Amino acid sequence: MNDSQEIASQAARHGPLFVVFNVGSGHRDADEEKALISATLRAGGREFEFLQALGAESIDQLAERAVALATSRQGVVVAAGGDGTINAVANAVLGSGCPFGVLPLGTFNYFGRDNAISQDSRQAAQVLLGGRISPVQAGRVNGRIFLVNASVGLYPQILEDREAWKRQLGRSRLVAFVSGMATLLKARRQLRLQIESGGQSVALRTPTLFVGNNRLQLTQAGIDAGHAQAVAQGQLTAVAVRPIGTLALFGLLARGLLGRLGEAEHIQSFSFRRLTVVPRGMKRLKVATDGEVVWMQTPLVFEVAPQPLLLLVPAAADRAAIE
Repeated sequence: MNDSQEIASQAARHGPLFVVFNVGSGHRDADEEKALISATLRAGGREFEFLQALGAESIDQLAERAVALATSRQGVVVAAGGDGTINAVANAVLGSGCPFGVLPLGTFNYFGRDNAISQDSRQAAQVLLGGRISPVQAGRVNGRIFLVNASVGLYPQILEDREAWKRQLGRSRLVAFVSGMATLLKARRQLRLQIESGGQSVALRTPTLFVGNNRLQLTQAGIDAGHAQAVAQGQLTAVAVRPIGTLALFGLLARGLLGRLGEAEHIQSFSFRRLTVVPRGMKRLKVATDGEVVWMQTPLVFEVAPQPLLLLVPAAADRAAIE
């Protein structure tokens, strides 16, 4: 263990916890979750502080404030929320040298689940008290990191439409599924991409390009086990859909839900460490990173981030089942 990791380990064991708490994540009662977390950390004799947005403060600004506090006081930055909240905080933490903890409070919680962190708030808080640091890979697209996935084309549109549905009907897996079907019904556009990796360049026409950095999500969708395992070996996995009609898209959605996406003839997948994507005739493109959609200048460069996150993960006896 080098000096920086030893300092981080000391902070993880004894330092104060700065918890970025997103009250809008998931469908749980925020006050109840906060009380459970507080009681657990207080019983463990650990100093902690909840940070919530002040006025017009964004989640990114809140995360930067947490990192500044943790750096000055040799503490731990903790993200309490869904995968989008965890992503925002991780973007601020990466490269800071601060240990990173998560309290998964979202709907899907792929990042926490893939790292064997319980979705029960009390058990997840125990990890902050007695966990160990483990370097965890982050993906990156044009400088912005992603822990679960990044995508262009149809998938970002599905996410934007899903958020609109959730604002009206609430957060649930059923709402996510129905909104996704509604988006597919109006899907028409095909992207024309030139992609380059490892010195090879090919043209690709697809409604969506998906880049995964989460073994659990890839495995549950039924992507080839070798490509899913590639994430554990320092790579990312791309999944592209060949040009197809609306009915075939519904079929792919059904296969994904059944964990059989990799068997579909319209799917192609490959693994890489760095991938350059140039869309034909487009200077900007919507990109989704862990559920958050932003515009980015092209070309897009997807790559493994050079530094890992120093994530607090459960001790062997406390690992939650990955499912």
